[in-house]
Amino acid sequence: METAISCTQASPGAIAQERPPLEDFAWPEEGVTRVPFRVFSDPAIYALEQEKIFRGPVWHYLCLETEVAHKGDIRTTWLGETPIIVTRDDNGEIHAMINRCAHKGALVCLKDHDNQRSLTCVYHAWNYGLDGKLKGLAFRKGVHGKGGMPEDFDVQKHRLEPLRVEVFCGIVFGTYSPDTAPLQEFLGEPISRFIKRHMDQPLKILGVHSQTLHNNWKLYAENVRDSYHATLLHTFYTTFKVNRLDMDGGIVLSEKKWHHISYTKRATLQADQEYQKAGVHSAKYESNLEGPELLGAWDAFEDRITHSIQTIFPSLVIQLTLNSLAVRFFVPRGVDKTELFWVFLGYENDTPEQEKMRVMQSNLTGAAGLVALEDGCINSFVQRATASSPDRQAFIEMGGRQTESNESSRATEAAVRGFWHGYRQIMGFDK
Repeated sequence: METAISCTQASPGAIAQERPPLEDFAWPEEGVTRVPFRVFSDPAIYALEQEKIFRGPVWHYLCLETEVAHKGDIRTTWLGETPIIVTRDDNGEIHAMINRCAHKGALVCLKDHDNQRSLTCVYHAWNYGLDGKLKGLAFRKGVHGKGGMPEDFDVQKHRLEPLRVEVFCGIVFGTYSPDTAPLQEFLGEPISRFIKRHMDQPLKILGVHSQTLHNNWKLYAENVRDSYHATLLHTFYTTFKVNRLDMDGGIVLSEKKWHHISYTKRATLQADQEYQKAGVHSAKYESNLEGPELLGAWDAFEDRITHSIQTIFPSLVIQLTLNSLAVRFFVPRGVDKTELFWVFLGYENDTPEQEKMRVMQSNLTGAAGLVALEDGCINSFVQRATASSPDRQAFIEMGGRQTESNESSRATEAAVRGFWHGYRQIMGFDK
C-alpha cells in the first residue's frame, strides 16, 4: 500500500540526537562545496547564529519605508528571534529599536502596524518617544508622597535599545553593530544597481501574507539561491515557459559573494532536449491554462529580463516574475521552523490595468502558487532526511567548485556556495 508523503510530517527523534560539543565542530576541508547536515538541526549552532548573524555585523531588512510613511507610524517586525519596532518620529526621522521595555522586558508594541504619538508598555505604563527615549512612567513619585522610584532615577538611562538604521531605495535596513560597514558598501555595486532597477520609485503595497516552512532557515536561504533546481522541480515554470535553464540568463555575485542576482530572459527560449532525455518531472506535463491572461505581461525594462531573484544576505529576497514584484524575507522560528513573509508590490504611478495584472500574477509564485508550495515541501524533505544524519554533508559542485559570477549559464550552484562563503566567515567556521 502506497503512503502519501506529508510536507509537514515530523522526523521522530531526529532533533534529539546527541552531537559532539560545538567546540569540536569543524567544517569539511573542501570548504563551501560541502555543507555539514549538522548545521540544519543543531540547537547550539542555531543559538550561535542568533549572536553572530542576527545580532552581528550584518545589515538586515526591517520593513519598507512606505510602511512608516507618516509621522507616528509604527511597524513591528523581527530580526532573528528578536522583536523589533520601526517608527517615524515627528521630525520625519526613522528609528528602529528592540521591542522590549527597559523595565521588565515586556513587548511594548503589540500590533503589526499602528500610529501613535508615543509608545507605552501596557504592563507598568512606561512611556517612550517615537525615538525610543523614555519620557516618563506612572507613579514615578509614588502615591501621596510615598513609594515611587529612587531620587537618583534618571529617565535618560532607560530607553529602548536602538539599532543603526539606513534606508536605500525605500527599504529600511537595521543592524546592532557599530562596526557594520555602511549599507551600500555592504551591498556592493551590482547588487545596489539591481535594487534600484526594481525599487527606486514610489512603491505601493498590493498585499502581504506569510507561510510557515518546516525547515531550518538556511535551507530556504539556499533554495532561493539555487537556480539549478528552479526548472527541474517547478512544473509551472517549465510547462508554461516562465523560467527555464534553456533561456538566456546568468548569475551575478556581489564582490563579497554573499548576495546574488539570478536572471532569465523569457523571449530567448531555445528548448534543450535534456529536459526530455533526463526525464525531468517538470517537463512531463502538457497543460493549458483556463486563464492564459495570467501569463500576459508588458515589457517594463529595456534589458529584456523577465524573471529575477535577488538575495541580500542573510534573509532578504527581491523577486520579479513577469510583472509580479515582491519582497520576501524569512524569520527563523526555531532550529527546524521558518516563517516566510511575502510583500507584493506595485508602483504608485501604475495604471489600474497594470495594478490588476500585478495582483493576478502574485499567484505565480506566492504561498497560493505552485512554486512556493513545492519549495516548502522540498525543504521539509531535506530537513527530515538530514536531521537524522548530522555527521554527513551535502555536495555542492554543480557548475564547478568556484564561487564566481556566471552570465552564460544558470546550471550552477555558485550562489549557494556564495551564501556559505558568507555564513562560514561570520560564524568563524572558515578557519
